[in-house]
Amino acid sequence: MNRAVELIARRVVIRAPNWLGDTVLALPAMAALRTHFASASLTVAAPPSVAALFREDTGVQPDAVLVLPASPREAALALREGAFDLGILFPNSFRSAWSLRRAGIPQRWGIARSARGWLLTRRSVRGAAGQHHVDYYRGLVRGLGIPCDDGPPTLAASTGSLAAAASLLLRARIPVDAPLVGVAPGAAYGQAKQWPPERMAAVMAHLVREHGVTCVVVGAAHDRPSLRAIESWLQSHAPETQSRVLDLMGRTDLGSLVGVASRCRVFVSNDSGAMHVAAALGRPVIAMFGPTDERATRPLGRGAVLTADVFCRPCHLRDCPIDHRCMKRIDVETVVAAVAQHLERPGGEQAS
Repeated sequence: MNRAVELIARRVVIRAPNWLGDTVLALPAMAALRTHFASASLTVAAPPSVAALFREDTGVQPDAVLVLPASPREAALALREGAFDLGILFPNSFRSAWSLRRAGIPQRWGIARSARGWLLTRRSVRGAAGQHHVDYYRGLVRGLGIPCDDGPPTLAASTGSLAAAASLLLRARIPVDAPLVGVAPGAAYGQAKQWPPERMAAVMAHLVREHGVTCVVVGAAHDRPSLRAIESWLQSHAPETQSRVLDLMGRTDLGSLVGVASRCRVFVSNDSGAMHVAAALGRPVIAMFGPTDERATRPLGRGAVLTADVFCRPCHLRDCPIDHRCMKRIDVETVVAAVAQHLERPGGEQAS
């Protein structure tokens, strides 16, 4: 590696991924950059949907977080004001590289994809197909000649996020010591990634009845159709459990989501960003995978990844053109059993 470049890199900006799950999986690679550029001022530039993650306790420990405007022109202006010597790109898009060039950042490092190689001053190697995304990001950094450990993403809630979560639960009259199970029934990439919400409701009803938990439903505002289906099923089949189901869907920012997830004993989810947040927090995650490939995006840590053995998966389609068998062949009993394994330690002691 050209050490002269590093000696003048006093102000470094990392352009974070655009999606929450990818951002969590990039944390080990970004932490390696923090270690490597220990004496530099390090800024993480990220879209509003993920920027707050870097205000939590991560190994990245940026000196500043730059929330990027949606407009490419305004994003480039915001980057220019940072007077950065070096920019390292985690997204593969042409647009992200062009923003660094427009911002006048002299050193621009990343993977030469999307016809943007000419915009980069140092190119990393392209990762192997089929690898987990966390290894893809580690490979990006190693391809720049920077060491990176093999550990999984780790995250801890900040004091502010824990306080925000406590306030949400207090307003809902949830006792401080109540056992919580987090539930993320939505998914950003189309309905095909969603396990049938009626089955999610059946799991929640069983957990309330048999384990005395409170189920906390989280997700973005666009996931509310899945919540309405859950509420409808509970009203018809298990109305007595509804008081132990807390709706926080669309009512948390990223910080309070981190705080709430850190309080959960188990987290039940489709393949989603919230799933990766919970896993990085050290929570056991029970994840249902259908059209997406668990080899690339499974949660890293405790828990279980549940799939159905069908010929057509992973197809990576947003909507299933046939009968959604990859999800429908995962039954309620399998999910309940997987969650129950993590709700209690051997001998009946509640898991922390």
